[in-house]
Amino acid sequence: MKKITTALFGLLITVSAFADWPIFTQRYTADPYSLVHNGRLYLYCSHDFLKEGAESRPERGYFMKDITCISTDDMKNWTDHGEVFDVKDSKWGAKLSWAPCVIERNGKFYLYYGDGMNCMGVAVSDSPTGPFVDTNDGPIVDKKTPGVMEGSGGQWGMWCFDPGALIDDDGQAYLYFGGSHPDNARVIKLKENMIEVDGPAVKLNASGFFEASFVHKYRGRYYLSYSGHHFSKPSNIEYVTSDHPMTGFDNPGIAMTPPPVNDGHNHHHSIFEFQGRWYMAYHNRQVAHDNGVESQALREFTRNVCIDELFYNEDGSIRPVIATRDGVDQLKYVSPYNHPYRAHTMALSKGIQTAPNNDGGRYVTELNDGDWIMIKGVDFGLPGAARFMAEVAGVSKGASIDLRLDDPNGVRIGTCNLEPTEGGQNWVIQSTLTNNAVGVRDLFLVFRGQGNDLLNLNSWQFEPK
Repeated sequence: MKKITTALFGLLITVSAFADWPIFTQRYTADPYSLVHNGRLYLYCSHDFLKEGAESRPERGYFMKDITCISTDDMKNWTDHGEVFDVKDSKWGAKLSWAPCVIERNGKFYLYYGDGMNCMGVAVSDSPTGPFVDTNDGPIVDKKTPGVMEGSGGQWGMWCFDPGALIDDDGQAYLYFGGSHPDNARVIKLKENMIEVDGPAVKLNASGFFEASFVHKYRGRYYLSYSGHHFSKPSNIEYVTSDHPMTGFDNPGIAMTPPPVNDGHNHHHSIFEFQGRWYMAYHNRQVAHDNGVESQALREFTRNVCIDELFYNEDGSIRPVIATRDGVDQLKYVSPYNHPYRAHTMALSKGIQTAPNNDGGRYVTELNDGDWIMIKGVDFGLPGAARFMAEVAGVSKGASIDLRLDDPNGVRIGTCNLEPTEGGQNWVIQSTLTNNAVGVRDLFLVFRGQGNDLLNLNSWQFEPK
C-alpha cells in the first residue's frame, strides 16, 4: 500500500510500539510461507490491498494479484524484495495469487499459488527473490484433477487452494491443499519436474480442517498443520501427525490459539527451523489497527505478518505458540562499518515505501518530514562511529537525516544536512560527523524537511573512529 492511498482511505503507516510484532509494515502482507536458503530465511506473502470501488470507497475482498517476499539473517531486520511474482506473468491467465508456497529443487525455486479458490498454478525462478514466471499451459491442480472432488463436503464445496509443498528424504515431492471442510484436505504427488502432478489427489484425515495446509517433519514424523474450526470459532492453528506423508494422520493438537488483534478471523501460518531454533510465522490485523482502519469489515482484508518461537514437548507434541510483542531474539548484530547497508533492510518503519532500483535491488522512497526507518541491534563497538554516509538521490532543498538512538526522538548522534540533487536514481554519497555512537543500539534514520518526497535513500554506512 503506497502513501498516496492515505488521502483516499485515510490509512497512515504508523507503528504503536518499537517491537517485532508485526515484522513488516510498509505494505499489507498475509499467509507467510517460509524457505531457508544459504543462511537466510525468506517469507513469501500474499499482498493485501484495498481496491477502490464506487464513490472512491474501498471494496471488501481478497484482490491479491502479486506475491511479496521479505528475508532476514538475524530475525529482526527484514529485507524488502518487493513483489517477486505477478499474475501477469502467468501464461495461462491466472487472475489472482493467493497464499503462496515456495520450495527449492535442483537449483530452481517453485512458487505455488491459488488462483482464487478454484485452482493452483506454479511459477519458476532461478533465484529465491524471483522474478517467478508461470509458463504452464494451465493450472497444476484444479477441480478436474482426479481425487480433488472425491468425497469433498461442506456448504461452500471444495476450495482448491492454499498449497503447501514438501520434498521428502527419498526425493518424492508432495503438494498439500484444500479448504472449507475437514473432508476437503488433500495431498497429491508431484513429478520430479515439480510442475506436473503424479497420480490422483488423496484425501487426508485432518480433524477440524478448514484451510491453510502446511507440512513439516520433526524427528522423522510428519506434521500436517492448518487453520481449523473457523466455522465454529475459535480459529486455532491445529495439527495432526503421521509416520507417512499421505496416510495415517491422527493425534490432533493445537499449535497456536488465535493471535491478539485479529478481530476473530482465522490466521495462516508456516513452521520452520532456522539456525537451530523453531518458529511459526502467522498473520494478524495489527497494522490495520495502527493505520486507523476503523471498519472491522475492511480489516479482514488488510493483514500483516508476525513471527514467534515454537517449542516441542519431549513426546514430540507442539506447545501452543504464544504471540508476543518482542519474543524473538536477534541472532546476530548489524555491523555498520564493513560495507554499505542497503536501506530496504530494516526492522520497522513509519511512512516509507520501497521501489525497484536500477541495480536490481530496492531503495527507500516517498519520504516526508518525520518519517523514519529503524535498524535493530547495530553494533557500533568501541570507540564507536566517527562519520555517517548516506547514498541519496532526488534530494529536496533543506532535506536532512537525523540520526537517533533507540527511539525516533532518542539521543541524536548527528544530523546529515543534504545538498539538493537531480534525478531519482542518480546516487551520490553525502556525509556528516557523528558523536556518542557506541555499543549495541537501535538506529533510527529520521527524515526531515519541507514538502513531500524529500529524498530517496539507497544505502547508509558509518566510518569507525
